[in-house]
Amino acid sequence: MNPMEKAGWTPLPHSDEDRERARNAPDTEQTRATTYRLAWDDPEFMTRRELRAVRLQLELLKPEMILAERGIRSTVVMFGGARLPEPGGEAWAAKNEVQKKSLEANSRFYDEARKFSRLCSQHSAASYYREFVVVTGGGPGVMEAGNRGADDVGAPSIGFNIVLPHEQAPNPYVTPELCFNFHYFAIRKMHFVMRAKAVAVFPGGFGTMDEFFETLTLIQTGRMERVPIILFGKEFWKRAINLDYLAEQGTISPGDQDIIDFVDSADEAWDIIGHFYNL
Repeated sequence: MNPMEKAGWTPLPHSDEDRERARNAPDTEQTRATTYRLAWDDPEFMTRRELRAVRLQLELLKPEMILAERGIRSTVVMFGGARLPEPGGEAWAAKNEVQKKSLEANSRFYDEARKFSRLCSQHSAASYYREFVVVTGGGPGVMEAGNRGADDVGAPSIGFNIVLPHEQAPNPYVTPELCFNFHYFAIRKMHFVMRAKAVAVFPGGFGTMDEFFETLTLIQTGRMERVPIILFGKEFWKRAINLDYLAEQGTISPGDQDIIDFVDSADEAWDIIGHFYNL
């Protein structure tokens, strides 16, 4: 059945039907002209700069509709570095011996991310995978560990990939029908937080920091409801950011640091979420 028919019968032709009719028109000089294409079925037209507002809307709408149709009401967001290898794996991103040693040491967070995802996904099963569904950026490293942990227990997980200048492909553990791709960083970040009941942040670089601080700002300013924000790796984050110094300097309010919890293990993180929601 055509998905549109679920909304009720109409005597007018559906857009997919007219698309096929237009594509099967006789091959003439006129029908080969780009102007003859239906506007929304014309890639060159849809990628014009003037159509940016339409593309922004479409990137917001497509995942929203698919997640709603799937019945997914809430998620657990997992941010973290793409460069962290699996324990025993190659530190492929290392540029020198110091980085190689650090990445290999931090690879333990791959296992913690995978375990944390399993814990979330096992709880998600009780709601038939409508609540606390794991979502990652869909790439390697911590993101792979997050999707892999869900896959370990037969649970679905979401991947919000983004087109980058260098080669990037979804990790193989993302549920295929929940694997999305974005052009706009802003819309992708909106989708990360729109259903978030918890945000877990693992060691990472600029991208991880960007996602973490944007979420933190939304909560601090009251633009987003308070949800658990959990940083994995107490030693890493205490050195990477100094929130006490910001409070001392007056650039954040005293107590703003309390929005965040620091943990070293998946069990600690899940305990925080369970306590927050009285699970």
